Amino acid sequence: MTKKPFDLNNPCIFCNPKQEEILAENSFAQIIQDNSPVSDGHCLIVPKRHIKTHFEMTAEENMAIFELMQTAKEIIHKQGHKPDGYNIGSNNGITAGQSVFHLHVHIIPRYEGDVEQPKGGIRQVLPSKAMYNLEDRKS
Repeated sequence: MTKKPFDLNNPCIFCNPKQEEILAENSFAQIIQDNSPVSDGHCLIVPKRHIKTHFEMTAEENMAIFELMQTAKEIIHKQGHKPDGYNIGSNNGITAGQSVFHLHVHIIPRYEGDVEQPKGGIRQVLPSKAMYNLEDRKS
């Protein structure tokens, strides 16, 4: 008998996070630990309501997630991490790389020297388009 692969979406891993993974919450969203962190302190902000993308959020959910971004930063610092910057973002849709179809916003602390060339940051999702020259914008 072949073993079925683990499905992150059935049941949805973000609809019922483990209590010990919840770092903070408000009425509409929670901050949870990322189980596959890309940096020290990496966490996620997840709406409590099961929605797929940012574009399905209510104004209240949007504000709740925005408010928890500051809380996430405070938690990361209380954990003893001292990031030099942050990447904040989400994948919305399979073409954008979304694999868990419950909206989640990554709060990724960045540390000086964690990559050789950080310029372009989030633009690196399309490596051939990542680099830009601000000189081209002068007129």
